[in-house]
Amino acid sequence: MNLMNRQWLLARRPDGPLSNDNFEYRELELQVPQLQPGEILVQSLLFRCTPAMRTMMKANSQFMPPMTVGEPVVGSASARVIQSANPDYPVGCIVSALTGWQDYVVLDANKMPPVRKPDDVSLEDFEGILGGNSVTAYFGLLKIGEPQPGDTVVVSGAAGSTGSIAAQIARVKQHRVIGIAGGEEKCAWLRNECRLDAVIDYKSEDVEQRLGELCPDGVNVYFDNVGGATLDAVIENMAPFGRIALCGQISSYDEGNALAQGPKNMMRVIYWRLKLQGFLGFDYPDEMEHALSELRQWHSNGEIVTRLAIHDGFAELPTTYRRLFDGSHFGTLLLRNDQADT
Repeated sequence: MNLMNRQWLLARRPDGPLSNDNFEYRELELQVPQLQPGEILVQSLLFRCTPAMRTMMKANSQFMPPMTVGEPVVGSASARVIQSANPDYPVGCIVSALTGWQDYVVLDANKMPPVRKPDDVSLEDFEGILGGNSVTAYFGLLKIGEPQPGDTVVVSGAAGSTGSIAAQIARVKQHRVIGIAGGEEKCAWLRNECRLDAVIDYKSEDVEQRLGELCPDGVNVYFDNVGGATLDAVIENMAPFGRIALCGQISSYDEGNALAQGPKNMMRVIYWRLKLQGFLGFDYPDEMEHALSELRQWHSNGEIVTRLAIHDGFAELPTTYRRLFDGSHFGTLLLRNDQADT
């Protein structure tokens, strides 16, 4: 069985903001080998664009091994199993897996088991409310932030795929929630649809000053997607014994191979006895089923809303991905494979 496999390769490592020149399109004939026990052949249906992929394009990637120049861009997608040598993943089922930016790939499902889509869940919800970003928000807020009754929770990147879920979980848990986002459209969505208590527009407001006005008793929990100057501004307004869940540092992702900088005021971290902790969404495998159950329930009863930005066409992958960093996008950024029946 031979298939024409379209791919987007990492042509060169970005040094500064991404451009389409960092990527190269290739078509090649995929000669599908005889599958070994445990392997599956999948066709990519819906690509998920995440900021973490940008860090893996750097030679000094801290998250996972750096992407290889000349090889398909590393990224996740929902994909359909079209051949299987694994009884847990029969032909026709849909999984979320690290497929890379390509139409087809053979995966060893025993070595890295993909997540199967439940039959009664849409493809969009599988990548949205039940996707990896939502799980990251759930565990980061509740396990690392550990909000207590009466706490004030602040979320940066609050209109993003992860931040918007973290902020709404805090609201569902009856905490006071303040979101930080850029631009009136995003801020209006957070106020009106996500129903946050307050929103700060970092493009037109002084974040440190506004937090001081909104949080005279300090911030108890900060869910940080941004780092940089925003992290510094929040630290200046943290309450003693506050907790900071370090989820991402998107403000530094387009700075070539420079490493993200830490807080400027470490003495406040010490004297206020603040906890800063990084985490990953898959740190809690034994609690994953419960997390997904709660997320699904909150979404189905309208307590949590999602925003999906779905684009079309494999050829548009690089352009679509760059929307994560130019301010033109918010919510979960997805791209449909135009040659796959989704």
